[in-house]
Amino acid sequence: YAGSLSLARSRPDATWREDAAAPFGRGPERNTRLDRGSSFFAGAAAMSALTKASGALKSVDYEVFGRVQGVCFRMYTEEEARKLGVVGWVKNTSQGTVTGQVQGPEDKVNAMKSWLTKVGSPSSRIDRTNFSNEKEISKLDFSGFSTRY
Repeated sequence: YAGSLSLARSRPDATWREDAAAPFGRGPERNTRLDRGSSFFAGAAAMSALTKASGALKSVDYEVFGRVQGVCFRMYTEEEARKLGVVGWVKNTSQGTVTGQVQGPEDKVNAMKSWLTKVGSPSSRIDRTNFSNEKEISKLDFSGFSTRY
């Protein structure tokens, strides 16, 4: 332990924050973490305004194949979805893939599809991504983006 810090990724827009309760009775400086600045409902109000402005809402299911479990893929997927302003969910499967659903304005959903196909988490290897059940929807079924278990 000895004051080590664990960083998922350095980002210029990230800020450092100290947690109030540190493990093993040490000071807060020993329990520093990266605050990604996103909260579960942060995008919901903005999303509502976006959907009214852009019109067409899209929903798509996805499954990502490759080295996508044990490499923080779900965490990065959730972060990217919130950054883009889409809603839905992500989860690991027993077959070693990652699956989920994305909903939002068509351009944002397309950006997320591209990320799920080409980028992923830094340690992942995406072999292929299957998209299914792609359709236009009249309203969002989710208020944020979450990880399911």
